[in-house]
Amino acid sequence: MSDHHLVSVELDQLTIGKADENVEHERRVAIADLLESNKFVPAGSEAGPYALRLAIEDQKLVFDVKRADGSPVRMFVFSLGPLRRIIKDYFLMCENYYSAVRDAPLSQIETIDMARRGVHNEGSTLLRERLNGKIEVDFDTARRLFTLICALHRRGA
Repeated sequence: MSDHHLVSVELDQLTIGKADENVEHERRVAIADLLESNKFVPAGSEAGPYALRLAIEDQKLVFDVKRADGSPVRMFVFSLGPLRRIIKDYFLMCENYYSAVRDAPLSQIETIDMARRGVHNEGSTLLRERLNGKIEVDFDTARRLFTLICALHRRGA
């Protein structure tokens, strides 16, 4: 099953839109991290590798999965509602972390960073549960996907 992985990720510019350069950079890094190492097995698909196009329509995340050659596999639609609280919490933890890095003692920075990673893990676990039965991913891939989904929600200043 080594061919069950993503080789490309495209963001739908019409539904996701552009952000400022810092956020666009964050999105590119999240995609590069995801492509570097992932396990991605759409239900019912016998072979990959895969190309993924992400869009947001009606407050739902659309996974348009094709094979690397462009042949369609399947489209999956997921409600973003269950992830909203965790994404909001994650952004708050990141803000706290970056504020602490500027002027807090190391022990406080480490505590905030552990909490930030805990929220990230919680989001990754929930995402993996939401994908269950549709797309099989391992925990590390779920973490990378959660990072990308968070980056999609940033607009920048």
